[in-house]
Amino acid sequence: MLQLPLASNTHLLGLPVLPGFIGMFLLTVVLLLSVAWTGHKALRSAHLKLVVVTVVSLGVTIAFAERLGRSYDLKAAGRIYPIHLFLAKTATASYLLPVVTGIATLRSQRWKSLHGKIALLVILLTVSAAVTGTWMILQAPLKPA
Repeated sequence: MLQLPLASNTHLLGLPVLPGFIGMFLLTVVLLLSVAWTGHKALRSAHLKLVVVTVVSLGVTIAFAERLGRSYDLKAAGRIYPIHLFLAKTATASYLLPVVTGIATLRSQRWKSLHGKIALLVILLTVSAAVTGTWMILQAPLKPA
C-alpha cells in the first residue's frame, strides 16, 4: 500500500508545498469573500457554516505557508520579514474578534454594525498579511538544497 507522509520538507498532507499553498490560499480567499457576502446578506445559517470552514481553511493555509517558508532565507528578504510576521500574527489573532462580536450579534442585533466593521478590519489585516507575505517570498532567496 502506498503511504504518503503527512508532512515533510517538500510535502504537506501528501501535496507538494507550493501548489498546496497556492490552492489553499485561493480557497481561503473565496471562502472569506463568501463569509463576507453571506454576513452582509444576513444569511445566518450559511454564514455560520462558512465561518467554521474558512477558519479551518485558513489554518491549513498557514501550515502550508510555514512549510513553504522553510525553503527560503526569509531574513534575507529584509525589513518586509518582520513586518509580514507582525501582520500575519495580528491578522490570525484578530479572527477572535468577529467570533466574539458575532456571538454577541446572535444575542442582540445592536452588535451587528460593530461586528461588520470588525470583520472588515480582519479582512484588511488578512489582505495585508497576504500582500506582505507575497512580497517577502519574492524578495527572499531559496535556501541551498
